[in-house]
Amino acid sequence: MATSTTGSTLLQPLSNAVRLPIDQVNFVVCQLFALLAAVWFRTYLHSSKASPFIRHVVATLLGLYLALFCFGWYALHFVIQSGISYYIMIIIGVENMHKYCFVFALGYLTVCQISRVYIFDYGQYSADFSGPMMIITQKITSLAYEIHDGMFRKDEELTVSQRCLAVRRMPSLLEYLSYNCNFMGILAGPLCSYKDYITFIEGRSYQPTQSEANGKEEIKYEQTDPSPNTAVAQKLIVCGLSLLFHMTVSKTLPVEYNIDDHFRATASLPTRIIYLYLSLMAARPKYYFAWTLADAINNAAGFGFRGYDKNGVSHWDLISNLRILHIEFSTSFKMFLDNWNIQTALWLKRVCYERAAFSPTIQTFILSAIWHGVYPGYYLTFLTGVLMTLAARTVRKTIRHYFIVSPATKLCYDIMTWMTTQVAISYTVVPFVLLSVKPSIKFYSSWYFCLHIICIFLFLIFTTKRTKKGSKEQEGIQSSWSKKQEEESIRGHNFCTTNNFNQKQETTCRNTTTKQ
Repeated sequence: MATSTTGSTLLQPLSNAVRLPIDQVNFVVCQLFALLAAVWFRTYLHSSKASPFIRHVVATLLGLYLALFCFGWYALHFVIQSGISYYIMIIIGVENMHKYCFVFALGYLTVCQISRVYIFDYGQYSADFSGPMMIITQKITSLAYEIHDGMFRKDEELTVSQRCLAVRRMPSLLEYLSYNCNFMGILAGPLCSYKDYITFIEGRSYQPTQSEANGKEEIKYEQTDPSPNTAVAQKLIVCGLSLLFHMTVSKTLPVEYNIDDHFRATASLPTRIIYLYLSLMAARPKYYFAWTLADAINNAAGFGFRGYDKNGVSHWDLISNLRILHIEFSTSFKMFLDNWNIQTALWLKRVCYERAAFSPTIQTFILSAIWHGVYPGYYLTFLTGVLMTLAARTVRKTIRHYFIVSPATKLCYDIMTWMTTQVAISYTVVPFVLLSVKPSIKFYSSWYFCLHIICIFLFLIFTTKRTKKGSKEQEGIQSSWSKKQEEESIRGHNFCTTNNFNQKQETTCRNTTTKQ
């Protein structure tokens, strides 16, 4: 299967044999090579056998080689973006460098995405160079904020997570390039904090640092890392199953069929709902494959150990990007987002949501859309996601407590919310897959924008009810307070009257006594 590529064509015969585009073949083969390199790296360049300098150099050179093999001269963008960002950090200073780095890195990424989409290959799902640049952009901006927090802001101004992730010294150029372009994460990530990466490279045991999952924070204490072999094997099995599912089932359930004229005209509403759910569920295994393989590569190199649980079981999910079971059985929009592309969600939280002066949810979704790319479908998906999130949050706060009074009602509630969440997620992300405006609007029009309207209606209704309830409670509090004040005033008046009367009586008695 011959397709154009800016990377190596060495694997063109393999591409023809498996009938996959050469750029995708290059990506998979390079990731498998990275997996073997990771095993070699942990065995022969373990921190106990090699200095941090050697480990940095080897990790960086291998990463740049893989980038060059996959993307050719486009790999220069990774070095240019990282180099200019580092120069900005040095000359601007710690007070404002996070803002300049953020604008430059995101702007550079956007320019590259525009050139790729509107000049080269619009609508092609290929392993293009902008994918790694998205990860590098996350690393550049994350580190800039972490240095700003650690070297400029006071500790009392920081949240717990910001204090734990804060970087207290400026990294060297080699450390910076190694963090951005190492072979373990150059092609598919995932994002990791700079402190965790440096701890891994230098071979230090885990110092008290902080990890986050589902918005909850926990502290990790000093411990040594065990063998990652079991975790790597389990993740490779998941990769194999995901790839098999993608190569077989996914191709029989195309998302585009949701807007097929014949299907829309003949299928019943239940059939359309079921197909919508199945087609979007079938679109996820390719992400499961890529992200789980990337996680396995990092683990094979010895990176990603989070610690032991209370039963002494080791966990290699420090930088994991997804939790498949939590995704497929999520009972809320938030639960789905918390377990899908986890490291990106944490990045959005750390650089945007926690620091936004107003409307953090809306700002976060806008940043997510810009970071993902310039396809109009992305913006339609994330704008719809804003409505879904606000409506789901409002409804959940208002009615959930009525359904957790017993296990039976909670089970019914969980089943209903699972069904609703899966349909809502599928409805939301269709434009993300279709990419263009016309087919996306065609899809939403075929559903009469029903979930948009329902979300707006529910948000307004429940927000109004909560506002009225709050007003009534406030009125009740004010009424009780006024009544209390009035009673105290009456008691005070009675006391004053009685006191005055007693004083007059006492004065009269004294006068009488004097006269006597």
